[in-house]
Amino acid sequence: MACVLLFSRLLPFSHRLRGTSICLLSLFLSYLCYCALFPDGSVMLRSADPTVSCQRADGAKRRLQKSPSCVLDARASSVESPRPRSDQRPPSTLLHAVRNDTPSPPMSNLKFGNKKLPNAIIVGVKKGGTRAVLEFIRIHPDVRAAGTETHFFDRNYDRGLEWYRGLMPRTLESQITMEKTPSYYVTKETPHRISAMSQDTKLIVVVRDPVTRAISDYTQTLSKTPDLPSFQDLAFRNQSLGVVDMSWNAIRIGLYALHLENWLRYFPLAQIHFVSGERLITDPAGELARVQDFLGLKRIVTDKHFYFNRTKGFPCLKKPESSGSPRCLGKSKGRTHVQIDRDAIEQLRDFYRPHNVKFYEMVGHDFKWE
Repeated sequence: MACVLLFSRLLPFSHRLRGTSICLLSLFLSYLCYCALFPDGSVMLRSADPTVSCQRADGAKRRLQKSPSCVLDARASSVESPRPRSDQRPPSTLLHAVRNDTPSPPMSNLKFGNKKLPNAIIVGVKKGGTRAVLEFIRIHPDVRAAGTETHFFDRNYDRGLEWYRGLMPRTLESQITMEKTPSYYVTKETPHRISAMSQDTKLIVVVRDPVTRAISDYTQTLSKTPDLPSFQDLAFRNQSLGVVDMSWNAIRIGLYALHLENWLRYFPLAQIHFVSGERLITDPAGELARVQDFLGLKRIVTDKHFYFNRTKGFPCLKKPESSGSPRCLGKSKGRTHVQIDRDAIEQLRDFYRPHNVKFYEMVGHDFKWE
């Protein structure tokens, strides 16, 4: 509009100008019109950088992008700058992807822990109350135990420690791994083998009056082998003379001092805890308190966890909140013992007495098996 007004004012005087002057004036007016229409010089820049005119801001950008040159520029740009591949992401996106691709700790370590070799083992003795101790102590939140007897150190040692580890439950760092195999206590090679695994292993031995233990052992065997000879025939070489057959396993297991001598070659006495099988029945909470102290655990298993089952004749665990019934040991526990002749029992007590006294002296505790 400014150029039109300017031409209209100068037109009346054009007849006075020469041809050369008119040309110069026309060029000057053309330049003024150019400056008015394109104040930022974008047309001049476009020839040097065709992308600039397509990147002007606001309304100018929207207007210029409709031109053919912008379309060509966009196509050229797409040819010259191909799309980044999936592995060529912007820095922030790539950083995020690297973090996501970084392996996270295995879920087994976070939630379920790892399988570890046992920190503590209940090594004996058969028919002493080992199953009761295991079931009672495993309700402690810091204890995990193998459910079945592994018999690794007496029957399966050739399978190796990794096989043994595979039998263990998963435990967290703060938890103790345990197992129980009562035959370990009377197996000659076991103390050395456990020591070779770890000299820091804590050992628990549940002991019981050896005469009562022998009768219980015989009762269990008789339930599986009905044609078994009588208890007296197996226990004595000559009952009339009171000669006891020490080769019979039910008798030999009760020689606690003899077996303990073998264990003390590899472990200090302070690393072996003895549980009274009798007190485990009359005072389970008291015995479990001492077991927890020995294992370095907080006393969580207390008398509130037990009640005495008169039918079975031993304590059971009270009903957990998540269960509908109390937890007692299986039917094989609490059997009625076979009736043994009173004279035979007294002969066995006489036989065991010196062995018991030696055992009391070795462990520093009188179990009063009389």
